[in-house]
Amino acid sequence: MNETKKPSVFDAECSARHALELIASKWAILILTALADGPMRNGALLRKIGGVSQKMLTQTLRDLECNGLIARKDLQTVPPHVEYRLTPLGKSLSRALGGLDRWAERNFPRLDAARSAYLAARPGRSG
Repeated sequence: MNETKKPSVFDAECSARHALELIASKWAILILTALADGPMRNGALLRKIGGVSQKMLTQTLRDLECNGLIARKDLQTVPPHVEYRLTPLGKSLSRALGGLDRWAERNFPRLDAARSAYLAARPGRSG
């Protein structure tokens, strides 16, 4: 009997791990949730996502495009402009990540307090 093995992220050979690695990036999460409101150009993404460098934004956009989560559209203008939008696959992921974003926004004070208490209980150590 030939059993088909069910995919599992706990299996070192499962390519779902690549998916987790891709979407676990804070920049990928922020880009995908930013694009949930509609297409955006590079400059708009840079302004919306505080702290991201142009290099990291470009690299993450390429990774997301390569994996079918976003689409890049050349607007055929002079000077050149492109915009990025979610693909249907990206939209499905963005919906899931929206809950993660809201969780982080609701719970960061508790995380900050726990980290402060942890570090205070261990003199000589810093985060």
